[in-house]
Amino acid sequence: MLWGTDDSARPLFFPLQGAAAGKPAPPSVYNGQMDPLSLPLDHAAIERILPHRYPLLLVDRITEFEVDKRIVGIKNVSLNERHLWQPPGERPAIPPTILTEAVAQVGAILILAKPENREKLIYLMRIERVRFRRPAHPGDVVTIEVNVHRLRSRMGQLHGVARAGGQVVLDGRMTFALGPKGPVAQE
Repeated sequence: MLWGTDDSARPLFFPLQGAAAGKPAPPSVYNGQMDPLSLPLDHAAIERILPHRYPLLLVDRITEFEVDKRIVGIKNVSLNERHLWQPPGERPAIPPTILTEAVAQVGAILILAKPENREKLIYLMRIERVRFRRPAHPGDVVTIEVNVHRLRSRMGQLHGVARAGGQVVLDGRMTFALGPKGPVAQE
């Protein structure tokens, strides 16, 4: 099923939370306990899927989503990002490791958005053939596209490409594994 390719909003389904739990859920392919969200997914919807929070949540918006196939996310690069670095004599840029993490987070949204994976964590097992092509500077809108290369019930491989201004900034392949959420450590 293809999401976000036309002007109409298409629903994605996520578990009900808070006051929305009292509303009847529309029929869906998953179950009656799902609440529809429309594309583009905003920051609040992304926070319901990923365990990351500011300043380590690097995805600003999800614009396209094909279940078990591909996802497209947006990362807006601003001058007030705390992880910008500035090589001597050059403009500030996002480090390649941060861009790699942004691609991994978009891929994690693709995997964790499925209802059967909501109570799991995604672990990055391997990063292969990641190539940093050019820097992304403040003011750039980085479009991140992640495609499923191989997918099994608990493991898979994703291929991601980050583009800014139509040019490839970073591309590479990532292997992940799904595991149960562990108990939260109490201090």
